[in-house]
Amino acid sequence: MSVPATSPWSPLRQTTFRWLWLASIASNIGTWMHEVGAGWLMTTLSASPLNVALVQVAGSLPMFFLALPAGALADIVDKRRYLLGVQLWMATVATLLAALTLLGLTSVWLLLALTLCMGIGTALMMPAWSATTPELVDKDELPAAVALSSVGVNLARAVGPAIAGVLVSLVGPWLTFALNALSFFAVIAVLLAWRRETEPAVLPAERLFGALRAGWRYSRSSRPLQAVLVRALAFFLGASAGMSLLPLIVRGELQGSATDFGLLLGCVGIGAVLGAAFLPRLHERLGGDRLVLLASLLYALVLIALALLRDLYLLVPVMLLSGAAWIAVLSSLQVAAQTSVPGWVRARALAVYILVFFGSMAAGGTLWGLVASRASIPFALLCAAALLALGLLVALRFHLPVTEAEDLAPSLHWPAPILAEGLDRERGPVVVTLEYDIDPRRAAAFQQAMEEVRGMRRRNGAISWCLVQDSENPRQWLEFFIDESWLEHLRHHQRVTRGELKIEAAARRFQTPGIDIRIRHYLKGRLAPEHPGRK
Repeated sequence: MSVPATSPWSPLRQTTFRWLWLASIASNIGTWMHEVGAGWLMTTLSASPLNVALVQVAGSLPMFFLALPAGALADIVDKRRYLLGVQLWMATVATLLAALTLLGLTSVWLLLALTLCMGIGTALMMPAWSATTPELVDKDELPAAVALSSVGVNLARAVGPAIAGVLVSLVGPWLTFALNALSFFAVIAVLLAWRRETEPAVLPAERLFGALRAGWRYSRSSRPLQAVLVRALAFFLGASAGMSLLPLIVRGELQGSATDFGLLLGCVGIGAVLGAAFLPRLHERLGGDRLVLLASLLYALVLIALALLRDLYLLVPVMLLSGAAWIAVLSSLQVAAQTSVPGWVRARALAVYILVFFGSMAAGGTLWGLVASRASIPFALLCAAALLALGLLVALRFHLPVTEAEDLAPSLHWPAPILAEGLDRERGPVVVTLEYDIDPRRAAAFQQAMEEVRGMRRRNGAISWCLVQDSENPRQWLEFFIDESWLEHLRHHQRVTRGELKIEAAARRFQTPGIDIRIRHYLKGRLAPEHPGRK
């Protein structure tokens, strides 16, 4: 009997996704074990609270500097080979740390340096890893696949620290590093077995800095992606108060123990697993936009409960609900981010989303910590709940995009431009002009339609765009845009999607029938340098 498409487990039918999912769970368990082992090892090397805190800083800081370059690299090189290289780097770092710790050669600065190297690997990996999911499953299974990935992270968060605590107390932290290294080799084995299908490249790969500029232009000009980023910021900035203040609630307000804290964290993980089981069906019935709206409202109620309830057992169902609401929002936003952008820029777009996520969590945690220290924990939680509720108003303007996969496929409808023999393809910039003949009575509607064209040109590579009207003949309109080089203009041709073909067609319907739109390409001239004294 076949598994229905809405089953939360249907993506596991895909062999490569199934093995990568299992390997990622093992890797995430190893990562959590590493964090526990590194934190404990630092307490044995130094009694300074600053040094202990620097372990977390060293592991997370590279994300803010390397996420965008990592996304660009993942888009311009083979993702499988790229991930293999990153996993090998992280396995080497973990193996080195395990060996040095076993031999008693680890120092404070060496531990921080190797933790920084591990953080570099994580930052380089995340955009590429996230961008592979749409390649492994069908679009209708993508929400379930993202939910399963989130479940794997939550399972690892619940299991990894518990295993690490036992291993550190019995053997020492070196074993947590060694097992982390083994988990990376497990991922490497699956990646080696993955036979990724790739289409032969027609053009040479983008250069890193050019890819970064193209990714930035796309993110700045894509309204669907911007809607996802705004919704992510509106949720995570307020929701971050729950996890950041939970340790203080347990220890200070409840006078609880580490076991009590572990119990509530476990409830978050269990709630996430239970929520993931219903998530595909809820996503199908409600859609991503309303699901995020309802889950955000539920998480605001969770924050209010955390502010008012001071009984451990009453907080158990609250944390179960928090896990379910969290995974509903996280999964829906990730699906929207992955499905709102074409494949050529997907890893770069996801890198921007990852930066917004980490930035919102860091800024939110700092903000609510300051509010709690100046006022009180309940006041900070109530303020966070209010901010989360106000963030719901954002949903009225920024709706999560629903994009068909066919709309993101390359249209390839532009005719190939002609470059005269002997001219360099790297030469630029290139000015492209399009001449329109528009009835003056329809000029206002034409200009409005061309606003959508402007966004299309900019996100696909144009560094400048303008629409002008002939002062002598009001019927004549000239659109021109500039690409960095002839090669970039050829890439621009390949980036236009079928959905954007509809945008172009909507503007061109105002063209006077029987008159062709004239398209011309101009290369910047190379003038001889002026000599001193010459006029």
